[in-house]
Amino acid sequence: MGIMALENIVIVNFGWVLAAPVTGKYLADLGATVIRVESMHRPDPLRINTPYKDNIPGVNRSAYHALYNANNYSIAINLKHPRGIDVAKRLVAKSDVVIENFTPGSMKRLGLSYEDLKEIKSDIIMLSLSMQGQTGPYASHLGFGNQLTGLTGFTQLTGWPDRTPVQPYAGVTDACAPSLGAAAIIASLLYRRKTGKGQYLDLSQNEASIHYITPLMLDYFTSGRVANRSGNRSLYAAPHAAYPCKGDDKWCAIAIFNDDEWEAFCNILGNPDWIRRPEFSTFLNRKNNEEELDENIAEWTSKHTAEKVMYLMQTAGIAAGEVIEPGKLMEDPQLNHRKYFWYINHSELGKYPHLGESFQLSETPVAARMPAPKLGEHTEYVCTKIMEMPDDEFIELFQEGVFE
Repeated sequence: MGIMALENIVIVNFGWVLAAPVTGKYLADLGATVIRVESMHRPDPLRINTPYKDNIPGVNRSAYHALYNANNYSIAINLKHPRGIDVAKRLVAKSDVVIENFTPGSMKRLGLSYEDLKEIKSDIIMLSLSMQGQTGPYASHLGFGNQLTGLTGFTQLTGWPDRTPVQPYAGVTDACAPSLGAAAIIASLLYRRKTGKGQYLDLSQNEASIHYITPLMLDYFTSGRVANRSGNRSLYAAPHAAYPCKGDDKWCAIAIFNDDEWEAFCNILGNPDWIRRPEFSTFLNRKNNEEELDENIAEWTSKHTAEKVMYLMQTAGIAAGEVIEPGKLMEDPQLNHRKYFWYINHSELGKYPHLGESFQLSETPVAARMPAPKLGEHTEYVCTKIMEMPDDEFIELFQEGVFE
């Protein structure tokens, strides 16, 4: 493996669950040495989240945790131990970046605030990914991504217009913030290279996530229209839905955006009598009669397999795709060609797919180097090799319960 883009950059990640770990993983995949600081006294909630390998619980058996934590090191430090904070500070002294995503004030209470860390390493870069930022009347609100998903408005947009909102499976905001956090860190590393100065990065997950609903905000600012749940429909297409197909719970999504696509669609269906009725003759008419339109289309799609419907539509230049089961995603030839899933041997999970990256760099590798770590798996290595701690001191601290 050649030189990686962020090789020799050391990042200490105190965060947990998704926002901070995924931010660190972006950088780890680019070659940074990312060290997760964890503890058995307060394990990462994602480590105790189902599903477990063979349905046997354990902090190292969560498939959910493994998916997002490849290329990370793990050191176990009991930050409640009198000597635990000292070890953490010594680790920071060997690092370039610190990441955390706790409630504002948590790191300060531990003696690990940015002001504290600057005393240890003057050019340290620290990223905090709190829910609503470090300042303001709501900064101290507690919560996870599931609550923030509602606050940002995503929940209001998910589901059917005549029903209550559908809570997304996980915290959407946890997926929105990391890319911006990683970009901020890289920008700060460039700034430090030019000036020799570090800095503090205050990222609000709430504000980062609002970027993803910008079109809806612009619509409100210009027209006063409040976005609402629309099911599978779109303001700009008709038909636009997932239609039942031949077989047990088989569906195909179809989206038609202009008259040329509509004509091609009509030809595929064999131009049945209902298609030529006035209520379907224009885009606006189709939108105004969308329920009846969908019923007619569903009658046709239900006689064909989802694969056949998708093939016929795509061949005619119409956007369409089979609604697939999660397992089929792993078999997708395009994703496998680009090695999107990294299959790495995990000591407890066996050969397991870890989440790869959506980008590739032409001159430097973006690659899997090691599986998600077991809790504290690299404690000795980090202490004795990266921190250059003498063996006898490591043993002493180990016996005192610092590394738990």
